Amino acid sequence: MHELRKDPILNRWVAVLKDSKPPAFYFEKNIEHIIQDTDGSNCILCQGREDKTPPEIFAIRETGTPPNAPNWQTRVVPRINPIFQIEGDLGRRGAGMYDKMNSIGANEIIIESPKHDTPPEDLGISQVIKVVTTYKNRVSELEKDPRLRYTLIYKDCGKTAGELFRHPHSQVIATPVIPKGIKEELDGAKAYFYYKERCIFCDILNEELRTGERVIMETTHFVAFTPFAPRSPFEYWIMPRRHNCAFQDICDEELEDLSLILMTAIKKMRTLFKNPPYNYVLHTAPNRMPRKDHWHTLGEDFHWHMEVMPHLVTKSGFEWDSEFHILTTSPEDAAKYLKEV
Repeated sequence: MHELRKDPILNRWVAVLKDSKPPAFYFEKNIEHIIQDTDGSNCILCQGREDKTPPEIFAIRETGTPPNAPNWQTRVVPRINPIFQIEGDLGRRGAGMYDKMNSIGANEIIIESPKHDTPPEDLGISQVIKVVTTYKNRVSELEKDPRLRYTLIYKDCGKTAGELFRHPHSQVIATPVIPKGIKEELDGAKAYFYYKERCIFCDILNEELRTGERVIMETTHFVAFTPFAPRSPFEYWIMPRRHNCAFQDICDEELEDLSLILMTAIKKMRTLFKNPPYNYVLHTAPNRMPRKDHWHTLGEDFHWHMEVMPHLVTKSGFEWDSEFHILTTSPEDAAKYLKEV
């Protein structure tokens, strides 16, 4: 089993793989991040090759069709060679002054389309609704495991964005700790609420709607906008108008509306930059299992949302290490360009 180690200075956890790789690994062309199958001839995620993956965890499929068979629209399977595994116990222990534990969690692949070369947004709104419904199912189910603290759903699209397969897919990782970046966001929201007794995300949304200069598009239940101080050019967020800390509490009308704005915004970005590599991440509340002295105001101070980041520039060492990011296009101009597509 892989292990998790805690950085005692920054309080962040890192995963150390049990099969430590030699230098030659980083020069090989068949490393995991390049599982590219252009024409789908050997793609294990394609319909009809269900026996090539581990047994499915969840699927949206035609009524009456059995599991692990064709005729599905979305399908969730465990990741091969997962970083986190569901079986076992945490085994938290010390190593001198350091802390470590077993890499207990979940690692899943969400197959977003039955077609190898067609992403869900190109199949239409009904397919994107099925994808978002699958997201909701996975967060809801994994929240029930008391060993898990956080469930992250994310999409890596494009080789330089870290994709695992050419076939349209996203991933789920559930961890026994709250990732440092998420915890900083939660802490910041909590501190703002303590000072102003208001949700900082609601205030951000109201400010963006007031000025309008960074708004890309609006729907009945959601707003897509470029944040005031993003990490990279043309980064944008999708945020619900209704205050809600947990994505899995989304109602049916919001789920359909989220699918519409996500599909439209991604198509705008793809058109403007001719299919750039990108990532998106779902930021939602941590596992809400009761814990003493922890996140008591979560329902009031946090607001779930999605963050979308196209890969358009190469970051310098200064930006990576200091997290002091440099923008070559202002958020205001980025919103204007995206809105005009």
